[in-house]
Amino acid sequence: MSDVASIDLPAWARVSPKRQAHIRRVTALIVEWAEAMRIPSEEHDSWHDAALYHDCLRDAPVAELREIVGDAAIPDPLLHGPAAAIVLAREGEMRTDVLDAVRWHTVGCRTWGRCGRALYMADYLEPGRPFDRSDRAVLAARVPADFDGTLRQVVRERLVWMLREGYELPSETVELWNDLT
Repeated sequence: MSDVASIDLPAWARVSPKRQAHIRRVTALIVEWAEAMRIPSEEHDSWHDAALYHDCLRDAPVAELREIVGDAAIPDPLLHGPAAAIVLAREGEMRTDVLDAVRWHTVGCRTWGRCGRALYMADYLEPGRPFDRSDRAVLAARVPADFDGTLRQVVRERLVWMLREGYELPSETVELWNDLT
């Protein structure tokens, strides 16, 4: 895995050391895939930056996130993505692929290009997560050779988990799944 020893988060980031370590692992994994896939440098930069920014507000208070987002319907655990995308846009980020990847990284988005799809997989497959480590490592290694097939498997696994845990399926996740099948 590529070494991303230090990460430069924006001054407005609200992350714990544990969250920063997660961001570092997601960023390293996505950079590893980008390099293995030999994607163009502009796309490589988008993947890197989406990974770097995706959880920048994950540890911010819910009231602060809700104030940024201004939408009472979004469940609390899903606020950090939209909030970070809004703040990034306010700070001058104009790359739609980065903003959409950050905004929808927790639930998925049918209209994503590779940047959002890569972030969705990297966030789930990063090696620091404690569940199904060996199975997820196999999937992570498969991404460069079978990007779309691995994405289908990741979306499937996330849907199965939500159903098993009794969560309502986000419409965005269902739309992404339907688009992939």
